[in-house]
Amino acid sequence: MFADSATECSYEECKATADWLLAQAPVRPLLGIVCGSGLGGLAEMLKDQLFINYSDIPSFPQSTVPGHAGKLVFGTLKGKPCVCMQGRFHLYEGYPIQKTTMPMRVFKLMGVKTVILTNAAGGLNPDFKVGDIMVIKDHINIPGFAGNNPLVGRNDDRFGERFPCMSDAYDRDLQQLAHTVAAELDYSSFMQEGVYSAVGGPSFETVAESKMLHFLGVDAVGMSTVHEVIVARHCGMRVVALSLITNQVVMDYDSEKKANHEEVLQTGELRAQPMEKLVSTMVSRMQLSNNQH
Repeated sequence: MFADSATECSYEECKATADWLLAQAPVRPLLGIVCGSGLGGLAEMLKDQLFINYSDIPSFPQSTVPGHAGKLVFGTLKGKPCVCMQGRFHLYEGYPIQKTTMPMRVFKLMGVKTVILTNAAGGLNPDFKVGDIMVIKDHINIPGFAGNNPLVGRNDDRFGERFPCMSDAYDRDLQQLAHTVAAELDYSSFMQEGVYSAVGGPSFETVAESKMLHFLGVDAVGMSTVHEVIVARHCGMRVVALSLITNQVVMDYDSEKKANHEEVLQTGELRAQPMEKLVSTMVSRMQLSNNQH
């Protein structure tokens, strides 16, 4: 599980992939979007679309999860040049953590300045309902506690510094933009904000694990996003992330409910349109420029 990161996703390999993609792309993207389980419809909103299968991209991993199409989509969203991942990569698919986060580095080398991440997550906060959208304000990286961090290994200063700060990982201005847009769209009744925790998966959490995470202050739990955020911030990109609460996590031994992937995809379909409207309206308000730091 802990690969020799020195051989995984070198700067040269990521640069070669980025250059290959830019040679095909109709735009040089300033914005990157990652679509979580059941939320791939975001990519369909792009104008002048170019779809590239992950399997055709040099050195790129492959998506193996239902609800993840496995395509990179270039185009414009609200006039902004954009690249969108229809499907992401997870630790439980067996990839080294450096490989699961390779797309963030490729985004950076293509010129992306801001990343919007979406995911499907289980709700731990008792005030959350299925179908709520949570703006992520912070995270707890459970695999990282065990040393499985995407920045483990030799640091390449061309990507970023050795010890990046994570106390401001989620851009506060972009969080505020999400809430402002949600209020205008009359979505406030199902908007939340909170702390997201990543676990390795693919098994869903036990009751004891869920209780522990809740005790630690986690509002929603999933199997992605955190590793991508760490790498995106290491590369100096701005980050905003949204969780769609697709199920209530079981924290009662007497409960008959069982977490399953089907309900995750069903809720994705249910809330896909509001999520797409929220993201596209946010994008229309974003200031994106080549000289952004």
